[in-house]
Formats: sequence, C-alpha cells, structure tokens
Amino acid sequence: MPSVPRWSLSTLPRYIPSDDVERAIACCGDHPAGVRDRAILLLLARLALRAGDIVALRLGDIDWDRAWIRVSGKSRREAVLPLPQDAGDALHAYIATVRPRVDEEKVFLCALPPWRAFAGPGTVSALAKHALDRAGVKTSAGRGAHVFRHSQATSLLRSGATLEVIQALLRHTSPNTTMIYAKTDTAMLQEVAQPWIGGIGS
Repeated sequence: MPSVPRWSLSTLPRYIPSDDVERAIACCGDHPAGVRDRAILLLLARLALRAGDIVALRLGDIDWDRAWIRVSGKSRREAVLPLPQDAGDALHAYIATVRPRVDEEKVFLCALPPWRAFAGPGTVSALAKHALDRAGVKTSAGRGAHVFRHSQATSLLRSGATLEVIQALLRHTSPNTTMIYAKTDTAMLQEVAQPWIGGIGS
C-alpha cells in the first residue's frame, strides 16, 4: 500500500480571535490560582511562549530593571524577550503577593501544597484549556497553550507585522517554519488565487 503523502506547510495554524484570548485572560479571577493563571496566560498570549518555556522559567530569568525575561526554548538557545507592561505587572503581582515563599527557583508553582514546580508542559496546557472553558470560548482550533502562541503570531501578521518579526518572536531557527503563518489571512489569499483552469467539473 502506498503511504499517504504529508506535505510541508500543508495545514493552517490553529488560532482563536483576539477577543477570545482577552476574554480567557479576564476570566482568571483574583484568587491566588487566578493571579498565577493570569500571569501565565499573558506570557503565552503576549510573548507567544511555549508551555515548556513557562515550566522552565526561573526567578533569575527575570530582569525587572530592564523589563525582559530570558527563555531557552526547544533548542536550548537562550533568547531575551521584552516584557510587556501588562504581562510584567501580572508576573510581579503573582510573585510579590501570592507565590508561596519556598526554596524553589522555578517561577510558577502548584496552587495547593506541597508547593512544587509544575511537573511538565501538560500542566500549562491544562490550565489554558480551563481558562478557555471558563470564558466560554468554543473553538475547534485546539484548547491548549499552543493556541495562544498561534493566535498571537496570526494577530501580528494581520496587523501588518513582517514574517521576520514573527520569526524573531516565535524564536524559529528557520524562516520556513514561520512561513506557515503567511497562509492564515485566507481573505487575502482568495484575492490573489487564480481560478483553476480545468473548470469545476474537470
């Protein structure tokens, strides 16, 4: 049996509208877990971080004076990213007011004792899913942490950002990986698409 071909860049990134992203962030609440979750969602949404970036983030990776954070990513290549005001404020609020005072370098900890760092990226994706559920966001775009990453990249592209800017934000080592976002503006693609010369019935 011949194998089914899998073409590179053949699918569209899964994303949700900006309004849905903001609604999920707004629904976190003011209780300790909500303060933590809001900081996480803002980092996912504003900096397009991966779930693994959130899990690995350490207190020493934050430079409050320069307003940036350091992340390593998949390839362990360090990158310094600017910390937007709302994400920085939310991160500071979590660390300063509700984060347990324990001997742990990882920034984000479980909401219930024993206080420990997240077990893995799956914890962040589950947290993101719960936030979307609370906000009543109904989508087939996926409900984990990655949908916030894809949504930010798609929103930036539609706002006029270049693929080079998006590549830098997503920390893609190859521009080919970022090229998939060039297909997310389907309205624009329909304008430039040429009719199929074979006709509908061919």
